[in-house]
Amino acid sequence: MSLPLLCLFLLLQSMFALMRITNQKCLEYGKPATYMKADIILGVFIPIYFTRQTPEEIQIFFEKKQNPLSKSLMDRWKNYQYLLTLYFAIEEIKKDAHLLPNTTLGFHLYNAFDYHYRILEGPLMWLSGRSVFIPNYKCKTQHKALAIIAGVRPEFSAAIGTLLELYKVPQVSYGTFDSALTGKDTFPSLYQMSPKVRSLVQGVIALLLHFGWKWVGLIVSDDLKGKEFSSDLKAQMMSEDICVAFTLKLPANWMIHLVSEVGLPKLNQDTQVNVYVFYGDMNDIVLFCFTNGIISNRRKVWIMTKPQLFYLDTELYVLNDNLDIFGGSFSFSKNQNIPGFKHFIEALMPSQYPEDLYFHKFWFDTFHCTPLPLYCGNYIPCPPNISLETKQEEKVVMITSEPRVSIWNAVHAVAHALHKMLLSKTEIAPHKAANKDRLLPWQLHPFLRKIQFTSTDGEQICFDKNKNHVEKYVIQNFVVHANHYTFLVKVGEFVSKSPQNQGLFLNEVMIKWPRNFNQTPQSICTQSCVPGFWKIIEKDRPICCFSCVFCPERHVSNQTDQQECMPCPIQEYPNPERNSCLPKSVTFLSLEDSLGMAMACTALCLSVSTVVVLGIFLKHQDSPIVKANNRTLSFILLISLILCFLCPFLFIGQPNTASCILQQITFALVFTLALSTVLTKTITVILAFRIMTPGRTLRRFFVSGIYNSVIPICILIQIILLGFWLGTSPPYIEEDAHSEHGHIIILCNKGSVTAFYSVLAYLGILALVSFTVAFLARNLPDTFNEAKFLTFSMLVFCSVWVTFLPVYHSTKDRTTVAVEVFSILASTAGLLGCIFFPKCYIILLRPEKNSLKCFKNKTQSRKNSSF
Repeated sequence: MSLPLLCLFLLLQSMFALMRITNQKCLEYGKPATYMKADIILGVFIPIYFTRQTPEEIQIFFEKKQNPLSKSLMDRWKNYQYLLTLYFAIEEIKKDAHLLPNTTLGFHLYNAFDYHYRILEGPLMWLSGRSVFIPNYKCKTQHKALAIIAGVRPEFSAAIGTLLELYKVPQVSYGTFDSALTGKDTFPSLYQMSPKVRSLVQGVIALLLHFGWKWVGLIVSDDLKGKEFSSDLKAQMMSEDICVAFTLKLPANWMIHLVSEVGLPKLNQDTQVNVYVFYGDMNDIVLFCFTNGIISNRRKVWIMTKPQLFYLDTELYVLNDNLDIFGGSFSFSKNQNIPGFKHFIEALMPSQYPEDLYFHKFWFDTFHCTPLPLYCGNYIPCPPNISLETKQEEKVVMITSEPRVSIWNAVHAVAHALHKMLLSKTEIAPHKAANKDRLLPWQLHPFLRKIQFTSTDGEQICFDKNKNHVEKYVIQNFVVHANHYTFLVKVGEFVSKSPQNQGLFLNEVMIKWPRNFNQTPQSICTQSCVPGFWKIIEKDRPICCFSCVFCPERHVSNQTDQQECMPCPIQEYPNPERNSCLPKSVTFLSLEDSLGMAMACTALCLSVSTVVVLGIFLKHQDSPIVKANNRTLSFILLISLILCFLCPFLFIGQPNTASCILQQITFALVFTLALSTVLTKTITVILAFRIMTPGRTLRRFFVSGIYNSVIPICILIQIILLGFWLGTSPPYIEEDAHSEHGHIIILCNKGSVTAFYSVLAYLGILALVSFTVAFLARNLPDTFNEAKFLTFSMLVFCSVWVTFLPVYHSTKDRTTVAVEVFSILASTAGLLGCIFFPKCYIILLRPEKNSLKCFKNKTQSRKNSSF
């Protein structure tokens, strides 16, 4: 069959089909077509209505009264706003005398079916020019479309893009931006009107962080955009330590099924998840709520993240009563206006566009009356003054979607490109008017690629994908009124000029939370670790589920959910709550301290006692008992004991370098003097009793007084040891910040521990030699023999210092100083008490024994008893 005959056949077939449609109830079940005659035609694809998934039979959902669920889910007029925006844009272009002068712009509208096997039906119908299309045949060539405006869904743009590329027809997509359509090798003739959304995820993260929501549920549509949003959001949440409690994917294209046939996933009822992040269409979310029984369980905060879900012209708008289940929730919307569009809608009448059969059916469903151009049958005719301005409910349908702004911009972009193209042709042939019938689609590409203009709302329009633009999202709060109407109230904004320059602004006073929350809801897996605790991530659990552990000793945490406790500086210590460090107080063994005061008083009393003993001995220095025990050595020993008792005062008080050195030098020298004196006294006693034995050697030692050289020799040896100590590693001041909580103890470090114990060992040797010699002379016969007292005094001295060593090692901080002071006082008191108190007793209380007569009587009686 030749091409003319085929076209004639198709024309007759269409006429018979039209007659059949006319005989039905005012085209109720027909397939209407909409067009606008003009010089230049655009092909427009909009999903005006939905059909059941039956290839053989197309049944349009035309219920007069729908229940709330079907109204929210299957409202076939929710996309009609796109067509009205198209009318408005073309009317604006007609009024602009400079844009397309002497040229009219029109369109042919085709339905964009929302399922895969019918995607190419509209484009093939456009190419064939008839309702019954045949591939590669074109029966109508006088109204060729110069460009295509399509793509409310990226899948539709991608599907028809391959077909349109065969003819190099430009396709301007008005749907949301999709990175899969940016490849110029795959889709060189496709232009995306909507800019790339860069900061929506950052806005959601900022909102979650602002309220401290770390445990959220994620519900996304199971399509390319939903997967992309879910992937980006999870990556950002991970970097901010926000966890996804569960992820639910809503199946795509469920609208073409009956509600009873839809198999949506069930919600994981986690009581700790009070925040749901949702990305999808309104129909998806309402059906999801009905499926999971959330209608009667309004306890969650929803964050609607799809910007075209609620796209409003005002900061306060009334929604239908089906959305009160989202009371207290939030929505991210783009608050862009089309100047004059609202007035255009309110003034619409069916007589303005008689070629638009959709408008007539929309008018009937809205007002339940028939407009005069379509009046037929038994339907009630509409009053002449009726308009959309009086139907407030339908205004929501007209202004709740983002793509209508993109359609508006897309028509203007094509118009500006046509203006440039016609202007270039005029410049080439200035005396010839451009033949509009000879314009070809591929000629428009160079002008579309370079197009750049400012829309009437002030936005810069261009197709440069790398263009940086300010992204601004309006954050709205769902407020449920007493009559169950839901208001969307603007409560904040999120503005992003770049990833480094963005900010969240909220007016929390205006926010209304769900009914069961009296304050800001919490959505966390584990309660935050308060200061003083640090969180430990448990194995095989999300990072938001952790355990709180009290900070260890000397560590604090001053922030919530701190990853680890910080050690306090050495000069500070943690408070009992372990949430801050307090400065340590400096302490030492001072006179203000009870222990230091007791030590000082004891040392002073013993010093006074020793002075009293010295005074007694000086007063009775000519008495037999004083003279018999070498009064010179007794005076030296008493003076050394006084110095020993005064030595602790060097240990009491705030240490300094001089006192640290003097402590050890004074202690070592005065004790060496005391012990060497005791040793000399013991040797003197032995020599005094042994001179009566035959032989002249001992007599010469006693007469020559060589025993008196013991004291300087012993002191000289100690001085050598002290010189070695001070020359190698002398004592120094040390701050001990660890031994006592809340205090820095200032004490003297011994420096060389070996030198310190060498000095002690030397004193121990002197004490042991003195004890041995005195023990051997304890039975020598004499009234005033003090060998027994010297033996006992050395026994006490050795016992004290042998006990000192383990006690000294087992103590710390100021106690070590107190132990050393106590050992000094105890050992010195032992020498004083054992050697001198018996003599003082005889001198003061038994003077009859302190006489030469008593001495001779005892000596004579001892001789008689020996015979």
